[in-house]
Amino acid sequence: MPILGSIIKGAINFRGKIPSRKNFYKQQLTQLKKLMAKAEFTDFGKRYHFGEILLSEDPIKTFQSKVPIHDYQSIFDLWWHRTLKGEKNVCWPGKIKYFALSSGTSESSSKHLPITKELIKTIQRTTLSQVVSTRHLSYPKEQYETEILFITGSSNLNFNGVYFSGDLSGITAGTQPRWFQNFTLPGPEILSIKIWEEKIQEIVERAKDWNIGFIAGVPAWIQIIFERIIKYYNVKTIHDIWPNLVLYVHGGVAIHPYKKSIDALCGKKIDYLDTYMASEGFFAYQERPNPHQAMKLVVNNKMFFEFVPFNNDNFDSDGNIKPNAKALSITEVDVNIDYALLLSNCAGAWRYLIGDTIKFTDIERGEIVITGRTKHFLSLCGEHLSVDNMNQAIKIVSDEMGIVINEYCVTGIPYQGLFAHHWYIGTDSRVDPAIIKTKLDEALKTLNDDYIVERKHALKELIITILPNQTFIDFLAFKGKLGAQSKIPRVMKGKHLNDWQAFIKDKI
Repeated sequence: MPILGSIIKGAINFRGKIPSRKNFYKQQLTQLKKLMAKAEFTDFGKRYHFGEILLSEDPIKTFQSKVPIHDYQSIFDLWWHRTLKGEKNVCWPGKIKYFALSSGTSESSSKHLPITKELIKTIQRTTLSQVVSTRHLSYPKEQYETEILFITGSSNLNFNGVYFSGDLSGITAGTQPRWFQNFTLPGPEILSIKIWEEKIQEIVERAKDWNIGFIAGVPAWIQIIFERIIKYYNVKTIHDIWPNLVLYVHGGVAIHPYKKSIDALCGKKIDYLDTYMASEGFFAYQERPNPHQAMKLVVNNKMFFEFVPFNNDNFDSDGNIKPNAKALSITEVDVNIDYALLLSNCAGAWRYLIGDTIKFTDIERGEIVITGRTKHFLSLCGEHLSVDNMNQAIKIVSDEMGIVINEYCVTGIPYQGLFAHHWYIGTDSRVDPAIIKTKLDEALKTLNDDYIVERKHALKELIITILPNQTFIDFLAFKGKLGAQSKIPRVMKGKHLNDWQAFIKDKI
């Protein structure tokens, strides 16, 4: 595709000369107005008087005062359940044709999140924006003549006579523009395969015929695919098959636990760029190399964001948002503070609590990092341990010990009248659990002041269980969650915890 490569490189160079718009508030105000204007005559828009809000002196503040915050269950029970029956004009104009099934770390395996044509287009636009952002990596135009491999869910969606459902990645893969399909893989035939193991095997068998320069997907599955390709063709590294591979675009979970393993499977250095995509949209992407792998929040693409400080004033001890929670606009946030993200989008989500927590690393650039989940944190006795703390601690331990820890999870338990954290560590290296315990405890103390305090008082112990990495993948298979967007929840609670403990009972 020499001509296509030249066109893309030219577009990237041109885009690089366009100055960025810095006024995030105006951009977000414009997006909110557009969303409300589009949905003004839906049942939701009429219920909350979008027309009046649009005419108010301060639409953002009025919107926040008039429209309540929703989590999934509340907005589903009040509104979205009607769209599953084929009702039109509920929260967004028209009929909802697609629903993304939640397949990540949520307790619920049956969440149905509305997907509209407008939302799919926003995802496509942001995907192209990230391609354009690779100008910062200074690739030659020939690099854009290679192919992009997306590891996604099946494009062969379920249809019940009213709507289609499946992974968001499968929905978007099956609705790509024809011109985009011409230089992306694995192609319609493999995309449509529903059985995950069969899809991986097809990718492995066809790998030698492809000229992959860019790859995108969840880290655990990228690592597995690299390993299987290397084994299948009896080569030393993935670059023996794909010599032009230069960039891995990752998302879903933090890259830190997997980077060492993926680097070891490569014959030369590759670049890494992070993305923030959920079933509700494509929210942010890493625009430039930076030490935090911080991502640029997409503020001008039919999404309106609010930020709720993740503290005791706004959330209870189980991570549920309180009725009087205070949400901030993008001009009111500060760096290095955990915020729960609220979203209003072009698929009928209104002041919707996504469940993720983020923090800003650079206000001027609008760059963020994901720090965890509102319900996936540990605070049994005030230790306030976030997933970000856990990821960093695991990285410190693996680096100090020279081992690879791809997977882990942790749960809080009662212990001798007080509390303990039980860590399940996935590694294929021979290690002493006592050494990991000491190093992990030390790392967490350097990362979290509250943790230090509670380790002297109520948090009496760390319990370490070492398991092979494959155990975690086998657990996903046991749960029926093998797939492009599936991952291990870092904090085990409720039904997940019960299933996990039953699964590993005979493996310890």
